[in-house]
Amino acid sequence: MAEDPVSVHQGHGTLAQSIVANAPDGMLIAPAWKRAVAYVFDIILISLILEVVSGFNFGQSISSYSLILEGGKSTAFYFVNWFLFISANYLYFKYTGKTMGRSLAQRSLRIAIVHDNGSALDDHHWGPRAFSKLIYIIPIVGALWFGLRDLIRAQSSNAEYRTSIDIKNHTVAAVDWSLPSETRLKLR
Repeated sequence: MAEDPVSVHQGHGTLAQSIVANAPDGMLIAPAWKRAVAYVFDIILISLILEVVSGFNFGQSISSYSLILEGGKSTAFYFVNWFLFISANYLYFKYTGKTMGRSLAQRSLRIAIVHDNGSALDDHHWGPRAFSKLIYIIPIVGALWFGLRDLIRAQSSNAEYRTSIDIKNHTVAAVDWSLPSETRLKLR
């Protein structure tokens, strides 16, 4: 009898288990497109808040490079606005991580940032992770170079479906409902 043209291969757990050796049973990796959309939504939220607080002048003042050439108060105004933008990004990602275990957009898209083993991050991990994310807001190269590089990494099995920030901070972006119940209870 001829060999059967269809063969069945038994899997060895979920994608997370095949990538990260100590991942818990059933943990799923969040898709890269969801991570990118969540980050964009978070930046839009931060920008909208800063725009409202500044009387709808923030976007124009942060993107007007001609302020640097004017010198004096205009240059100082430009750099103060960038300092506010950088600080707002850092504080937003640090404290939403500490209070909810993820940012608002990540929560709405059901993404959880956890350790390699599926456990929730401790409070002291969110500051370095938030600081690492500041690389994405560098004008032009932040999104075009670092952002695209990490988007490609988050889709690559060679990079274990993790961004450079994940690798640096020993984290994984998982689908929140696929995590163990003790971890889900810690996520707010």
